[in-house]
Amino acid sequence: MNSRIIYSLTILLLISTGTAFGQESLISVQTDDKIYDEGDTIVISGHVTTIVGSTPATLQLFSDGNLVDIAQITIAQDGSYSHTVIAEGPLWKTQGDYTVRVSYGERNIAEAEFSYSPRSAAIEKTVNFEVDAGNHGTFDVKYTIKGAAIKDIAVNPDIFGLTVLIESTDEGIVTLELPRDFIGAEKQDGKDDTFIILIDGIEVEYKEEAVHSESRIITIDFEPNDSKIEIIGTYVVPEFGTMTAMILIAGTASIIVLTRNKLQTSI
Repeated sequence: MNSRIIYSLTILLLISTGTAFGQESLISVQTDDKIYDEGDTIVISGHVTTIVGSTPATLQLFSDGNLVDIAQITIAQDGSYSHTVIAEGPLWKTQGDYTVRVSYGERNIAEAEFSYSPRSAAIEKTVNFEVDAGNHGTFDVKYTIKGAAIKDIAVNPDIFGLTVLIESTDEGIVTLELPRDFIGAEKQDGKDDTFIILIDGIEVEYKEEAVHSESRIITIDFEPNDSKIEIIGTYVVPEFGTMTAMILIAGTASIIVLTRNKLQTSI
């Protein structure tokens, strides 16, 4: 009787184990990013746990159930594979979520998703933002932004500059025209100096697009989920006073020491 019970349990264990192995996919898939714009390069990669001869993997790319791309991918000897897709062409017109489906052999399927925006959906807005200047009334900061929305621009006397609050879900760019009467960065001899730009407390580079007698135009790149841009100069709105470039360096040194340039590689 005991032998029958043991035999039955063994059979059940083998069945359950076989079912578990049967449900386990032999292939994985991933993309190098989760958000792409038109013209971007999409790198699709993964790994096969058990190589079956020279069998290739089949890749299919879907948007709302419509096939966008299909390819046969060779599996390397170590089980890895990689495929590159350029997000452009007549089939890349729909904004939204796209599904990457890779199959290998029978019933071995892996999927990954990403979001895509064509150029027509990447809207650039150029508007004036009215900034409160206290006793001096208000002044306008003209800006153009792509990939985010500006929530507020405020004078920040503590940094002799402006704080720009954004809501970003994608990487993007913002161009700001800064009126010299209200904000600037100058050396002791009155010549233009560089601004210090912080995004969420981290110093980043910026590009000076144009220099006019009444304004300076700068462009700043930002990344997904960035929220606060600080533009540090040597003066902001006359009522808040001025400071020399030397004082600016001393006043912001503690901030910069604790931050890292976004272009540096994380340790």
